[in-house]
Amino acid sequence: MNIQQLEYIVAVDNHRHFIQAAEHCNVTQPTLSMMIRKLEEELSVKIFDRTKQPIVPTSVGREIIDQARTILRETARINEIAKHFNGDLSGELHVGVIPTIAPYLLPHFVNPFISNYPDIKLHVSEMITDRIITALKTGNLDVGIIASVSEENSLQEIPLYKERFYAYVSEKTDLYAKQYILPTDIEPNELWLLEEGHCFRTQIQRLCELSRSSQFGNSFSYRSGSIETLIRMVERNGGITILPEMAVMELSDERRKHIRHFRFPEPAREVCLVVNREQMKARLIGALQQGIMAHLPEELSNKELEVRVL
Repeated sequence: MNIQQLEYIVAVDNHRHFIQAAEHCNVTQPTLSMMIRKLEEELSVKIFDRTKQPIVPTSVGREIIDQARTILRETARINEIAKHFNGDLSGELHVGVIPTIAPYLLPHFVNPFISNYPDIKLHVSEMITDRIITALKTGNLDVGIIASVSEENSLQEIPLYKERFYAYVSEKTDLYAKQYILPTDIEPNELWLLEEGHCFRTQIQRLCELSRSSQFGNSFSYRSGSIETLIRMVERNGGITILPEMAVMELSDERRKHIRHFRFPEPAREVCLVVNREQMKARLIGALQQGIMAHLPEELSNKELEVRVL
């Protein structure tokens, strides 16, 4: 048994496909399959049920793979200890960011981070919160940037900033004439939301006290994963949508005429880093946290902001 074999079985478990796992490990599929069969022969057990598609671990294989993940994490921790001793801040950092944060936050800090930490290779992917949490658990991500409180005991959250919510209203609605609005002022039939799976959608449903099974009177149903698309739908078709503060900062003066504040206490979300408690890249994640905090817009730097976090 060796570390390489453990890496191979974890890769197959992640991808549930031998060819994709081999590509991930930069080896040929026959080589990967042979090494896994040797491990199975050595242990006298079958780790994977190859009769099923996609491939799944056997019951004993599940336990072996979980233990392999632990061993690989501890092995990586040895490298981190050595890097820390030598003052070496280098390596790869895989980051997942939810779509309602990525286009607004990333441009603020990515280039300065790359300049300040040239030896850290940053891999960033947009994905919804559930996928980020799953990827953190399996080790496919090192850190996530999310805006919802995780109830997973295996994960730790590191607060970054709070941002307010604003209403973006059409001039065709009654709300356009108001300076401040209440969530109860919003007519559900006029509200444009992101598609299911986005935590931002869930937060807006909570804000407006909408249930997942709410029946809207509109004959038109539209699913969007883009805040920009929702803005355009309001402009072209009327209605209202809700925007996070960093999205509002990007609006033109003309579009800002459609922005309405909520009455105090203003609804908001808390954006945070989320990591696996067993992660072994604490120094790289610490550098990421500092890099983000150092380049936040001034409006978001107030940690004592009095808002109602959803």
